[in-house]
Amino acid sequence: MSSRLRHKRQGSIDLLEVIGVVNEKGSQSYLPPVHTPLTYDYVLVANHLDDISSETFRKQVAFVNALKSKKLKISKILDDDKVFYGIKAPKAIFQQYRYLLKVSDACNWSYEQQGSVPLSTRIRIVNFILHHTCISDTGEYLQDLMKKNVFEAEFCLHEKKEQRELRKSWARWTACFQGQPITNVRNYFGEKVALYYLWLGWYTFLLIPAAVLGVVVFLYGLAFYQTSPLINEVCDSDIIMCPLCHKCKVWNLSEICTYAKVNLLFDNEGTVAFAMFMAVWATVFIEFWKRHRASYVCEWKVFDWSEEEEELILEIVNDHDCEPKQHKHSYLRSILVMVLVTLMLVLIIGLAHALVVFRVIAAVKLTDSSWEFLSDHASLVALMLGAVLHYLTITIMTRVNRLVAIKLCDIERVRSNAGMERSFTVKMFTFQFFTLFSSLIYTAFFLGRINGHPGKYTKLLGKWRLEECHPGGCLIDLFIQMAIIMVLKQSINNVFEITGPWLARWIKRRKLPRQKRKCANCYVKENQEPKEGVQLCDNCKLQDLQRNYRLNKVDRFSLFNEFLEMVIQFSFTTIFVAAFPLAPLLALLNNIIEIRLDAIKMVSLERRLVPQKTNNIGVWTTVLEAVGVLAVVANGLVIGISSDFIPRLVYKYYYGPCYNSTEPSVNCMSGYISNTLSTVANPGLVFDRSQLQIDEFHNVTYCSYKDYRSSEDYSLTPQFWLILAVRLAFVILFEHVVVICKFIAAWFVPSSSLQVKNTRLHDKLKRLKEELSGENFY
Repeated sequence: MSSRLRHKRQGSIDLLEVIGVVNEKGSQSYLPPVHTPLTYDYVLVANHLDDISSETFRKQVAFVNALKSKKLKISKILDDDKVFYGIKAPKAIFQQYRYLLKVSDACNWSYEQQGSVPLSTRIRIVNFILHHTCISDTGEYLQDLMKKNVFEAEFCLHEKKEQRELRKSWARWTACFQGQPITNVRNYFGEKVALYYLWLGWYTFLLIPAAVLGVVVFLYGLAFYQTSPLINEVCDSDIIMCPLCHKCKVWNLSEICTYAKVNLLFDNEGTVAFAMFMAVWATVFIEFWKRHRASYVCEWKVFDWSEEEEELILEIVNDHDCEPKQHKHSYLRSILVMVLVTLMLVLIIGLAHALVVFRVIAAVKLTDSSWEFLSDHASLVALMLGAVLHYLTITIMTRVNRLVAIKLCDIERVRSNAGMERSFTVKMFTFQFFTLFSSLIYTAFFLGRINGHPGKYTKLLGKWRLEECHPGGCLIDLFIQMAIIMVLKQSINNVFEITGPWLARWIKRRKLPRQKRKCANCYVKENQEPKEGVQLCDNCKLQDLQRNYRLNKVDRFSLFNEFLEMVIQFSFTTIFVAAFPLAPLLALLNNIIEIRLDAIKMVSLERRLVPQKTNNIGVWTTVLEAVGVLAVVANGLVIGISSDFIPRLVYKYYYGPCYNSTEPSVNCMSGYISNTLSTVANPGLVFDRSQLQIDEFHNVTYCSYKDYRSSEDYSLTPQFWLILAVRLAFVILFEHVVVICKFIAAWFVPSSSLQVKNTRLHDKLKRLKEELSGENFY
């Protein structure tokens, strides 16, 4: 008898669960089998119908019969207004699954951990069968029946003992600074959820050095900005600046003293080094994550697990006569999807431009307001209204993006659920990225650079002058937006993320006392047709079903939403970090809370997620790598184009007092502010008389603005072209140096440690020897 068949017989399956325990070092040990009072692998819920002749009742019966034809055991538990169908799969189904794992090409190496079938595996198999079973005469699947309200809900049950253990060791606020029991999470929620928390924990851990260095850069700017000659030149200045809008008045440069100090906190030499560090950090983080992941999936015996073979195995378990789903590709569909994605991105970018137009027009209209407060603070009020409108746009577009991404995946007709999930992830992330970053991209690279010059300002429809950069510098606007996103947005999201589920559960729990009193009046019937006789049920069994039913609903987007939120945060933390070095610190503090917040939701407030098997985080790795490349480009452009780092550098070594002087007492940056300003010699020809009034009796005869232009014909000066050339050279040099460093870091850090490689080699050799010893060759 072959070793495979003998191993199959020896590995008898019972309904016990082996509970994995992770020690402090993360290694896995197994306790003796614990007899868990298993009730059902899966539960369907429907409204209780008195009319047995209705179409809904007929479809309920037909679908239940279809499940019974696949040897699933169905228990019907009646309440006054609900019907619970408890589903349990027989031992033979899991024996088939184990054997097919054994004889498969890739999944056989995961067979070692299947000493007994864990409940998480049982749930995954039964969930697959349920969603691939249809009513024979109508061809309707469970998803179709849910849409028609034939069944109201579907879920798998929380296990009280394991749930209590996870609450004690993981899903509580007092465990914020403790390690995560990743293997326990994997045993309960499956590999996919466990890898999400493993990734999130690793991301949070590696944010520590980035956060520390960001604080050092901030403190560096804080230590030297008080003594900077640039600050003194601004704060002590009596230069009259030109109006910033069509009804604004002239102003004194010294009015922006505070903003100039804030700008220098983040726009200094340390920011350049920090931006380079963060670009390389993104690559190091991803490469070390691959290495960290490999150690766990090797320990879980799913390193060589194959998604395609797993799907084929489940197809066979569900239907022995199944046919494989063929790989298909249509160039016409691909072109159609590409065109539709492009149109969607154009719409998203157009909305960002519409917000700019709104702020411009709102500022003008508010300036004409009869309310003095609004007219005096028109720009600020317009900015706040724009921020509110932007938030509403993001909220609406998030829903629209999801619907469009799903429709595009339907057009593609992806072969498998996993393939559809990958396709949806890429599209949804792309749409959300442009929705959230279009405003930042405009602020970083376009705001104040397409406005024209005095006498020839760019105007919307010839009426409204475009927005100018903040008087303190263009980087101030980007800094303010980043601060709002990293502080307010994350805080508000966390508040809603925890209060929403708590409030929903509280509302459902208000019915709990009434349901407990009615518990004694419910009925159950075991393996019978829905219309046949009933018998008294166990009260505790119904209460357990009701307890799980009252929890908040989960779906296939539940884990995706958590991943999307964190990857978007990763993008904010790396792409525009040059404008806000404190972003890693705020991300670190948020993630410490986020881990426990998500854990509490999954364990205590939501229905149990269907455990899913995998050995990586899927297409998210590719997305993170793409974000790392964008971080190099964006930070290079922010430093080279948006900040004043290059103009200061050119002035110091080419136009400043140190260019022709070797005196050590000479400050090389003296006169820099005046050098960056151009003059309007006759402002009366450009601006209204009311804009040029200093007081009731005096008008200015000249004013200055920030640019490198001639005072005679407003042509660009040679200094402008020199600075532009140096900017472009810096961007090219910065990106090439950082990309080379990223490649070196990726090459230097192998994706698997030597211990993982040797462990896998030993396991494979051991299994091959076992296979050989089972055959009679000697």
